[in-house]
Amino acid sequence: MPVTVSIPTIMRTLTGGEKRVQASGKTLAAVIDDLETNYAGLRERLLSEGKLNRYVNIYVDDEDVRFAGGLEAEVPENGTVTILPAVAGGAHPAVAGEAHPAVAGEAH
Repeated sequence: MPVTVSIPTIMRTLTGGEKRVQASGKTLAAVIDDLETNYAGLRERLLSEGKLNRYVNIYVDDEDVRFAGGLEAEVPENGTVTILPAVAGGAHPAVAGEAHPAVAGEAH
């Protein structure tokens, strides 16, 4: 069953620059296995010790798989899997005072 997988920019070197690729599988684990078959190295970016990497968010038809079964999340036929790298930011409180005034909230 074909599934469309959206690949983030940072991982496109593994897909030959493709933004979207096709994969097969009834579960997220099966889709990842199929992706690895065609795009070696992708699995290690998505998994850590056999579990979803905490620095990557994966959605099946806009539903976060962490709340939908993880690797066993069902992927419907013609579904969409979206891979997004996690984004973190902010400043440590000890450094926040040294921030540019606009960043520190002092802009006028």
